[in-house]
Amino acid sequence: MTAVVSGVQLSADARSDVGRRRAANEDSCLAIAPVFAVADGMGGHEAGAQASAEVVGALRDTLCIGGPVDLMQVSTAIDEASRRTAALAATTARGAGSTLSGVILVVHEGRPHWLIVNVGDSRVYRLIGGFLEQLTVDHSLVQERIDAGVLRDDERATAPDKNVITRALGSVDARADSWLMPVTTGERLLVCSDGLHGELSDEQLREILVAGGRPSATTAALIQAANRAGGRDNVTAVVVDVLAGGDPGTAGPADTREPSEWTDDGDTVPV
Repeated sequence: MTAVVSGVQLSADARSDVGRRRAANEDSCLAIAPVFAVADGMGGHEAGAQASAEVVGALRDTLCIGGPVDLMQVSTAIDEASRRTAALAATTARGAGSTLSGVILVVHEGRPHWLIVNVGDSRVYRLIGGFLEQLTVDHSLVQERIDAGVLRDDERATAPDKNVITRALGSVDARADSWLMPVTTGERLLVCSDGLHGELSDEQLREILVAGGRPSATTAALIQAANRAGGRDNVTAVVVDVLAGGDPGTAGPADTREPSEWTDDGDTVPV
């Protein structure tokens, strides 16, 4: 996909794979400007797939309207995604829910920005100047233990409760964390489910992303690497390149994020 949105030239690709161990794919993804997102459903094969599809469907229906969107439109879209997921959960015996991570191009104070959103343990990464940084913070028991100093980050992969998340769309009062970040020419963004970042280290992700090539080749390489590493979960990746129209690129990582106007900093909600 190539597009120009609010003067920003983008190239992107989205790819999802069932992996090597699962019978069904419960992930969904979206790469229609200005929205680039991944949702990882929960609740069993059919319910999980339906939940993630409801999330990306709400974003597509509300935001992929052929023009720029603002913060309130995004807030409305995420509320609608949560409402649809909660309605689905009410009809299933095991319930249903979904993560959501993504970047949405918005115009803020007259300049193009990425609105980064996250609920759950799917992630957004940014590559610029050869440096990879994780932009989102997992809503998970493991992350809470790391933040509390009980667990080291390098113990994350072997923690017995590594798949337990603490926030998901479809839960009562579950809301997205969100940040604004200026769009930068030359940056590459990765949105992915835990089936990717759970199989590959940040350095392995960086090596594939920095190799260059079109987003379609990069998403294929990422999923192939995750499956070779075990493929224990569904694997989904969205890669977005900013080709022109953003701020001048920087040589290394710099946290230019700021909380959006509707960020929820409250307690996480058990799923």
